[in-house]
Amino acid sequence: MIALKDIKKIYFIGIGGIGMSALARYFHSQQIEVSGYDKTTTPLTKALEESGMAVHYTEDLNAIPKDVQLVVYTPAIPKEHAELVYYQQQGYEVRKRSEVLQIISEGSFNICIAGTHGKTTTTTMVAHLLRDSGYGCNAFLGGISVNYNTNFWSNQRNVCVIEADEYDRSFLRLSPDVAIITSMDADHLDIYGTEEALQDTFVQFSEKIKPGGLLISKYGLAREKDFKTDKQLRYSVSDNKADVYPENIQMHNGSYSFDVVIDGDRIEGLTLHMGGQHNVENSIAAITVAYELGIEKEKIKAAIASFKGVKRRFEYIRKDSDTILIDDYAHHPEELRALLTGAKSLFPDKKCVVVFQPHLYSRTNDLQDAFGESLDIADEVILLPIYPARELPIPGVSSEMLLDKMKNQHKQVLSKEDLLKWASSVDPRGKVIITAGAGDIDALVEPIGEKLGIRN
Repeated sequence: MIALKDIKKIYFIGIGGIGMSALARYFHSQQIEVSGYDKTTTPLTKALEESGMAVHYTEDLNAIPKDVQLVVYTPAIPKEHAELVYYQQQGYEVRKRSEVLQIISEGSFNICIAGTHGKTTTTTMVAHLLRDSGYGCNAFLGGISVNYNTNFWSNQRNVCVIEADEYDRSFLRLSPDVAIITSMDADHLDIYGTEEALQDTFVQFSEKIKPGGLLISKYGLAREKDFKTDKQLRYSVSDNKADVYPENIQMHNGSYSFDVVIDGDRIEGLTLHMGGQHNVENSIAAITVAYELGIEKEKIKAAIASFKGVKRRFEYIRKDSDTILIDDYAHHPEELRALLTGAKSLFPDKKCVVVFQPHLYSRTNDLQDAFGESLDIADEVILLPIYPARELPIPGVSSEMLLDKMKNQHKQVLSKEDLLKWASSVDPRGKVIITAGAGDIDALVEPIGEKLGIRN
């Protein structure tokens, strides 16, 4: 591959993706001319344009630059995409996002966070801990940090914090010095075929850890005895048989205070201003990284207390005594379970209403029973039609299918238009209203809030 130092112009196909945009921001920070394509305008693409990157939104060979040294594409782009085909046929240097990230991180001390869920929040927590404490890092995030309003930042320190994506086995290109595995639940079965194959790949990821490196994994993972690493610490939010666990957890108006025991040592008086006990667990993993790097306990405590979260991860859109509106990226049954359980435990006196947009026909079909069980935790469920993303419809697979899997009688499927009509008619007082999904439901959060009479 061409040396990064020789790149003057670079083009991204799918520049608006969360991982792709982080890479685009990296190259832009290196004074390289960046441009790209995406199919729709989003707040993220607008932010890229405002920072000086050219983005176009039509699949048009006349609109693409011909004088680029590198073309980067996301695996979410169809193989027959006209721009991708053109660059490949014309002999340009064309690489997947994961290949480029591999090259960028070569020679760095790499902290890589993987897992079918929890990885974005944990990655952002780790990066914030290192930045806020003064340790320093380069961060490639899979979400937008609320503290810094970005998914990338750079630092002179030769340390990379990287969200390691298991989709299409991308994370096997990375070489971690420290790795975190947050979860290994069945997902991406359209890629892996079986849960066992997915778990095999996480074991392979553990084998990528450099000699003398550290694996921090959630306690009780199905294949934890098969992980290959020189040192392993296991963490849990609920089991003190783990190497790292919390004590004295208390809730205060949507926030948590707790202590952490790490391999016999203690950090006392931590405060996390983020909802959901699963986020306490995510913070424990991040705290373990900082502790193992030798960051002072008081700096760890200050950084966790100042962490404002990740956009669309248990994000409070409105939070007062009468009304709670939360937006979350949850798109897997276990993520929904953690989200809804967390909301109900934090606000037990309020009715829990979830508006969920299923993501992918294959995931909805493969995990339909688990989706039904998780959604039943809510008091009322509204489903939007399935967001297809990269997929074509599967006959018989629909949001109505999930209704049949639920015992809850307060459930319905609504179009986006009818959802806004519902929001206009409902009284939000005394309710926790949650929007959830990985599709385009985030574009509805502000309109829903307006219809409910809510202003952030």
